[in-house]
Amino acid sequence: AAAAATQPDGMVVSLPDPDALGQAIKDAVAAGIPVITMNSGLESSKEVGALMHVGQPEFLAGQAAGSRAKAEGATKALCFIQEAYNTALNDRCNGYGESVPTKLVDSSNDPATIPTRAAAGLQANPDIDAVLSVGPHVCVGVQQAIDELGMSVHHSCFDLSPPVMDMINAGKVKYTIDQQQRLQGYMPVITLHLYNTGAGLLPGANIPSGPGFVDKSNASSVAALAGVDR
Repeated sequence: AAAAATQPDGMVVSLPDPDALGQAIKDAVAAGIPVITMNSGLESSKEVGALMHVGQPEFLAGQAAGSRAKAEGATKALCFIQEAYNTALNDRCNGYGESVPTKLVDSSNDPATIPTRAAAGLQANPDIDAVLSVGPHVCVGVQQAIDELGMSVHHSCFDLSPPVMDMINAGKVKYTIDQQQRLQGYMPVITLHLYNTGAGLLPGANIPSGPGFVDKSNASSVAALAGVDR
């Protein structure tokens, strides 16, 4: 609301909680301010009156991760999820599960607890040959458990962090899904500029910023651009 009061030429807004933020966005749209949602809020973007959404469709990203895992030999998996109530994280697991039969396991969101939870899940499911971790800190904790148990499983993850990149380069993690957040900031601004200067020029659909893959072939290059162009 405070941002809308400055009468900007456009607004780029993340929408993690439509109940809390939706009315403010509707008010901005009613005041004639063009709005584009980014990152979170794909499902509610149209409802609040935004022109479009730029972000990663999480189910699609999960499907991409699962399809590649299956192609690389995965046949049965666990998906370690740090927030069981988070629909986006569930979408990642469920999308993956379309290609590889997958059981969800609550890893907790506490880095100190994740290795213990992961070890328990792995030991209770000795017939799995693949693991998906849907957050970078989960990826680290799960890999710690895999190493401590001496297991050999196909491990893939979501999102980037220096430890995840190190594990990819070490060959422990096959790949991680990158939602390419730079695009989530860049594309809405470019789109609003074209909309305002081009008589309403607008893409015909939402722009998916991901999924992108980071694996051993490009991990070092991506790491070198972290915080600059990635």
